[in-house]
Amino acid sequence: MTISLYDISVAASLQIVGAVAQVLEKGKAHCDEQGIDLDEIVATQLYEDMLPFRFQIISVVHHSLGSINGIKAGEFRPPNDPNEYDYAGLQDLLKQSITALEAFGPDEVNAYEGKELIFKIGGNEIPFIAEAFVLSFSHPNLYFHATTAYDMLRMRGAPLGKRDFLGRMKINRQ
Repeated sequence: MTISLYDISVAASLQIVGAVAQVLEKGKAHCDEQGIDLDEIVATQLYEDMLPFRFQIISVVHHSLGSINGIKAGEFRPPNDPNEYDYAGLQDLLKQSITALEAFGPDEVNAYEGKELIFKIGGNEIPFIAEAFVLSFSHPNLYFHATTAYDMLRMRGAPLGKRDFLGRMKINRQ
């Protein structure tokens, strides 16, 4: 079985971004039931030197949809979203990301196989090939930020489990 750039980027991102969207739905329901202010969740940090929940969700989008856009453009930079999203805004951002990811077709994305891109951070430039960028940089970051957002909601008592994090798996349906 051959695995394509589309499979490792768009398809894999859709699984995690979709799962994060569902985690936020469950988190909202829990907060509503428990009287927890959603603005508190958006500002939640696991530790004082970590960026808040808001940034974790922005980063999920950045390392999924943003990585494909970066490959397409040949350049990727750290997230720079100046919006002060509330919880509903973060949910909407995830939905928009899913819609945009679904709009990419396999032929379009697979045409970028082997394409060079530069990750620019500060005055540094780190060269990648598309597949290596996704596998060694962007998706590890995607999973990190998705896990951190999950943990922040779990810390506040949201009834989440591993299946919530995994989302829709590609199981063999016989």
